[in-house]
Amino acid sequence: MADITIFHNPQCSTSRSVLALIRTAGCEPRVVEYLKTPPSRDEVRALAAATGRPLRALLREKEAVFAELGLADASLSDDALLDAIARHPVLLNRPIVVTPLGTALCRPADAVLALLPG
Repeated sequence: MADITIFHNPQCSTSRSVLALIRTAGCEPRVVEYLKTPPSRDEVRALAAATGRPLRALLREKEAVFAELGLADASLSDDALLDAIARHPVLLNRPIVVTPLGTALCRPADAVLALLPG
C-alpha cells in the first residue's frame, strides 16, 4: 500500500512502535518528523477532521506547555488550539497515521493495524 504518512517523533516509543508495525506490514511510509517540520494550521485541522475526532483529541495533555497555556479550558476555540500547536508543535499528539484506509491517532500502537493492508 502506497501513500502512507506518519507524523512521527523518533523520541516517542509509541511512535517508533507504529513505524515498525507499518514497515513490518511491508510498507515504507512518508515520515514527517513534525517537531522539525510542523504541519500547517490547515493540515492539523484537516488531520483532526480526517480522524473524525475533535481537534482537542489531538492535543498532548502530558506536555508541560499544555498546562502553562491553560489548554484544558474547554471554552478555547479550535483557532486558539491551532495557534498553540503552531507555536508549540510538541502539543500535537503522536503518531498520527494517514493511509488510504483512514487517518488515526495511533495510541495504542496496534491501532495502526486497522489502517494497514491485510
